[in-house]
Amino acid sequence: MEPATATIMDNPNAMNNSNNSSSAHNFPHHNHQFVEISSMEVHKVVPPPPRSTAQKLKNRLKETFFSDDPFHQFKGQSPKRKWILGAQYFFPILQWSPNYSFQYLKSDIVSGLTIASLAIPQGISYAKLANLPPIVGLYSSFVPPLIYAVFGSSRDLAVGPVSIASLILGSMLSEKVSPAKEPLLFLQLAFTSTFFAGLFQSSLGILRLGFIIDFLSKATLIGFMAGAAIIVSLQQLKALLGIVHFTKQMGVIAVLSSVFQHTDEWSWQTILMGFCFLVFLLLARHVSMKNPKLFWVSAGAPLLSVILSTLAVFVFKAQNHGVSVIGKLEQGLNPPSWNMLHFGGGHLGLVMKTGLVTGIISLTEGIAVGRTFAALKDYQVDGNKEMMAIGFMNIVGSCTSCYITTGAFSRSAVNNNAGAKTAMSNIVMSVTVMVTLLFLMPLFRYTPNVVLGAIIVTAVIGLIDIPAAYLIWKIDKFDFVVCICAFLGVIFVSVQEGLAIAVGTSLFKILMQVTRPKTMVLGNIPGTDIYRNLHHYKDSKSVPGILILSIEAPINFANSTYLNERIIRYIQEFEEQDGVGKHSNLQNLVLDLSAVSSIDTSGVSFIKDLKKKLEKRDLELVLVNPVGEVMEKLQQANKAHNFLAVDSLYLTVGEAVSSLSSKIKMPISSSHV
Repeated sequence: MEPATATIMDNPNAMNNSNNSSSAHNFPHHNHQFVEISSMEVHKVVPPPPRSTAQKLKNRLKETFFSDDPFHQFKGQSPKRKWILGAQYFFPILQWSPNYSFQYLKSDIVSGLTIASLAIPQGISYAKLANLPPIVGLYSSFVPPLIYAVFGSSRDLAVGPVSIASLILGSMLSEKVSPAKEPLLFLQLAFTSTFFAGLFQSSLGILRLGFIIDFLSKATLIGFMAGAAIIVSLQQLKALLGIVHFTKQMGVIAVLSSVFQHTDEWSWQTILMGFCFLVFLLLARHVSMKNPKLFWVSAGAPLLSVILSTLAVFVFKAQNHGVSVIGKLEQGLNPPSWNMLHFGGGHLGLVMKTGLVTGIISLTEGIAVGRTFAALKDYQVDGNKEMMAIGFMNIVGSCTSCYITTGAFSRSAVNNNAGAKTAMSNIVMSVTVMVTLLFLMPLFRYTPNVVLGAIIVTAVIGLIDIPAAYLIWKIDKFDFVVCICAFLGVIFVSVQEGLAIAVGTSLFKILMQVTRPKTMVLGNIPGTDIYRNLHHYKDSKSVPGILILSIEAPINFANSTYLNERIIRYIQEFEEQDGVGKHSNLQNLVLDLSAVSSIDTSGVSFIKDLKKKLEKRDLELVLVNPVGEVMEKLQQANKAHNFLAVDSLYLTVGEAVSSLSSKIKMPISSSHV
């Protein structure tokens, strides 16, 4: 084949005019087998259709912020229909309510009452976990579900306070303000943190920036949740043992030290009651897990425990024998709290930081739970709608005496198993909580704190997912390191620092993948035109005089230097393999760019500089299948520097090798690079 003098600049659609096919040659192999390089037709390498800068920018913005194409449903619709669809998009309740049936209502009433029986004791328990008055937990189980029913797109998500967000809120605020010494200020900061959490969450949805929460990988969440579950459980030792003077720190060492330093405060009555109800709750949970049809067993167990323990305390006057109780709870609906939002003073940074951390955690949990049950029932949950719905309910909640809420897995699982059809189940739950707030609050006066601790332990124990962690270990060891970093950081340092360590480790992994992309040497599978990794496919053979490399990542400023150095090293290794001079007739370097999805100016410079280096070594650079954006940028750069000829571009590796082999008369080596 004669070297072509035309360039891409001369004719972008020019065909590689080397259709001279190499004749079949037999080349010696170590085991005396031979590989035949068959001839094949060489096809055009066509640059992508020209697009204006405005078109490119529009496409990039669409894929970044509107990848789900939310405007597709409006195409071809009448103005009236567009208004209806727009209202249904922002208020999903308008989508399902027109077709709501009595059959759906019966199912939603059953599921709503069922999750209310779980939400009431959990709400009280989680509020205490956040160092807030127990009544705030019930307030937070009343207003937010109503807001979510209007704006939320999930049929199964049951919203309310959750353990992890409660723990983080309480621990972060307690570092600066004592809930015992300054209860009013602490409450104000909790409401303000909830406001900022809601503002952050809704902003992500409105601006369609939900991809930000994707930095919390599955491995990070599994480790974080497991560590947080252990910390939450250890915190309940105060209630389960009846300890009065308990550490404010969250680390496992500090908690266990506090437990054994105050053995004189242990109350056998409290321990006995706590052990009995903890065993009962765990047994109920086990029964429901074994037989999902008996979901009502674990759903009703917490409320039954509250009722039985309250009766026991009242009958035996256990409050006079070392068993601490909740005490009198204020009766009535949520009082307004917008006047309690605290934006001034020296605590603004604290509440913004707390709101950001709790907002991310609760948002991640809520969306993950919603998508899990949507997949089970084969319907779609809009992530951006969920962000707006969760954000709006926290903003409204902060103004109505509620603290951070989201979709809880335990309640949502019960909601799903109970047969919920729509978000009406949240409304039924909210109405049930409203009745409790108005008429039943005096009944909780003698509820022991120990049973609330047992309820929390039972709820969070399900967050420890050992099989999932083991699967991560089997699949990806680095992901397992991320998981362990999150776990150990939470239990030995603190919840927020553990989360930061895990996210930092995940980002480091991403940076390593970007700056050190995977490259491989390809060889031919005998009898085919297929080229695969030499180290993976042991029967593949390297081609004489041709080094074939594949780059499996975008080429950019972060990795161009590494790629340059790595490719030169590949060339040196190829030439030195099995003794000096054995491959001294290396003439071509083939770069397979099929997996290179994008390239920047540094990447283009890398290609240009690599070509110059290879020319000094009397080597020819050949590019295979540069796709879309890569081909377009190479073409634009070539107009200025004229560094790529037509015969240096091929559509497939097979075509490149077939064409180049016509100039090379060498036996194929079986050596693997």
